[in-house]
Amino acid sequence: MEKKIIGRKEKITLPELGLHLVWAKVDTGAYTSSVHAENIRTEVRDGKTVLVFQLLLPGHKAYTGDELVFDRYREKKVKNSFGQGEVRYLIETPMELAGERFLAEVTLTDRSSMKNAILLGRKILRKRFLVDVTGINLAKAYRK
Repeated sequence: MEKKIIGRKEKITLPELGLHLVWAKVDTGAYTSSVHAENIRTEVRDGKTVLVFQLLLPGHKAYTGDELVFDRYREKKVKNSFGQGEVRYLIETPMELAGERFLAEVTLTDRSSMKNAILLGRKILRKRFLVDVTGINLAKAYRK
């Protein structure tokens, strides 16, 4: 399979999270992708423990304030941008990028101090994409 060329920033869609063509930074130094989330917590609903959270910051164009609920999630130990280990919640959700749709693992974390609310890591890039660091929004050429 020929790999598609994407840039250092791309517009992605996360349909289950209600995000359509939002900007994400491509980070080949990060293994796992991450998205900014707030009010992350587990709750028992109808006798089942679920993960509840809100995506993005109120100032983000795609912010809705809606609470999202996932019953399939796990905890994963990751190294943050400062090299320190931390445990984050991880969900699997469909992602659309460069005309492709695939299941992506995404960790939920506080990225409020970062410039980009969404980070795409190596795990989803592997065997699918090549990154041209001189370009932005190169995936639009592949969108239908």
